[in-house]
Amino acid sequence: MHVNTLYRNKYEVSLNAGQARAARAILRLGVREVAELAKVTANTVSRLEQDEAGPRGPQPVTVDAIKRVYEERGIVFFDAGASPDGGPGVRLRS
Repeated sequence: MHVNTLYRNKYEVSLNAGQARAARAILRLGVREVAELAKVTANTVSRLEQDEAGPRGPQPVTVDAIKRVYEERGIVFFDAGASPDGGPGVRLRS
């Protein structure tokens, strides 16, 4: 098992690929814009959105940086069970 996989198992990542794609689409931001704001590479944002959770996937601290960018711009994330269909989701703060 790779170190990154062990790290991911220890610290739960609070944003899934679908939520990341939806948040960026709602805000009409490009991958490069998000990357610049979160101080990560565009490849990192793309890997997160592709749900590449293997050893090359983004670290939880990186995911949190990207999530913070979205939250600062009005995105609200919610976990499974909080939406009408029971799955995790995203919306723009009213």
